[in-house]
Amino acid sequence: MAKMTKEEFLETLFHDDYENLKGKKLRMTRVRVPGKEVCLAHIINPSEKCIYHNLALHIGVHEGEDHTGESVGLIRFTPWESVVVAADVAVKSAHVEIGFMDRFCGSLIITGGLSEVQTAVEEVVRFFDQVLGFKTCEIHRS
Repeated sequence: MAKMTKEEFLETLFHDDYENLKGKKLRMTRVRVPGKEVCLAHIINPSEKCIYHNLALHIGVHEGEDHTGESVGLIRFTPWESVVVAADVAVKSAHVEIGFMDRFCGSLIITGGLSEVQTAVEEVVRFFDQVLGFKTCEIHRS
């Protein structure tokens, strides 16, 4: 597919109004409209100490804890606020801890034993798929 020029893009975008807008200053604003989606579900096992440090899971409320050898579950959502529901489902479905939760970007990191993290991630993806009607992805494991 050939690349569009700026003029071709504006003409496509504004159709019939393009002739009236030529020569005028236009202000474009990009807006992201997120869908209902679980776009990443990944389990890391066993985790090395460097993974916890790079994810900053050894600071804040987890300062002084050693999670070496535990599993890490990473899940990403849109809309971003869905992460609050996901965290609730995760901790109620398995004995896991919330390592990190960001309701402004939709990221959730959970930690715990492999079977517990796997159960929590599977239940979160199942709940969002079957109960909330979200588009979901496959769960990957490394």
